Amino acid sequence: MRAALYIDSLRQQRRKPEFQSGDKRAFYGILPPSISHEGYSAKPMHSYWDDFFALRGLKDAVELAHALSRPEEPQLMSLRDEFRRDLYASIQFAMAQHRIDFIPGAADLGDFDATSTTIAVTPVAELGRMPDSVAHALDRTFDRYWSEFVARRDGTKPWESYTPYELRAVGTLVRLGKRDRAHELLDWFFKGQRPSEWYQWAEVVWRDPATPKFIGDMPHTWVGSDYIRSLLDMFAYEREADSSLVIGAGIPEAWVMEKPGVTVRRLSTHYGPLSYTVRNENGRARVSMSAGLTIPPGGIIVHSPFAKPVGEVRVNGVPSAAGPSGGVLVRSLPAEVVFRP
Repeated sequence: MRAALYIDSLRQQRRKPEFQSGDKRAFYGILPPSISHEGYSAKPMHSYWDDFFALRGLKDAVELAHALSRPEEPQLMSLRDEFRRDLYASIQFAMAQHRIDFIPGAADLGDFDATSTTIAVTPVAELGRMPDSVAHALDRTFDRYWSEFVARRDGTKPWESYTPYELRAVGTLVRLGKRDRAHELLDWFFKGQRPSEWYQWAEVVWRDPATPKFIGDMPHTWVGSDYIRSLLDMFAYEREADSSLVIGAGIPEAWVMEKPGVTVRRLSTHYGPLSYTVRNENGRARVSMSAGLTIPPGGIIVHSPFAKPVGEVRVNGVPSAAGPSGGVLVRSLPAEVVFRP
């Protein structure tokens, strides 16, 4: 409760009349400038990195209060909801002020920083909760990121170095339904593991491995955690907006067609340990899920590994259909889902 109230005390510094109009309007209701985002170490900025993490904290505070039946839960919900409204209003004003069509890294600058914007998707889990204009800006943010990545990968844009914090974008693209792009990113980032036998990344990867410049920590465990989170999202992730558990959104057809397929054992989720297999059966993909977890309120959403739309789906032998997100809804375990291309 004290942590949540401290977050609120910081944002109240920007909920004053001077921030209700003019050039300062984009700062209204968000956190004051800081350098917690190291890219702004030269001068503190109103960083949306700070704001999205603060929103995650307030959301968690509400969940904890609910779990503990605390009387402060309604107050925390009010703080969370008001902060979310102010945050998205700030982003919209900043986009208009800087005449941009993507979510900026800082309200002051209108800068492009997709690597920090990833946290809005995971771990803050705001997909499905953003106003339409911000959701569209999020799509444009990662479309631009993809275009710039392709230019760098293919050599059409000069580059000297990058930070493997970009591994966060792999999980973000999985959650945005861009599985193929996520795998192309991951394949390329693996080339930045040096020495390759160490299976790790430094904080900075130089195009020329012999470059005698700063590489930061090596191995870099924050980068490592970004990789682990992104990789696990390929197998399963919680979708907070509809309280569902999404399975297989990042599993490609090649993994399933190659024996012995895919096996997940006791993967920790919000709803308990998850176990399932995905196997090739004469060109079909069979997903077999074991019992052992609580069915989420929004159900379990199972995705096909096939790149093309499936011709037929059966859940426990009964014909079914994919939903708007491309997944098939499962409401009980154990269960079998069969996709025919």
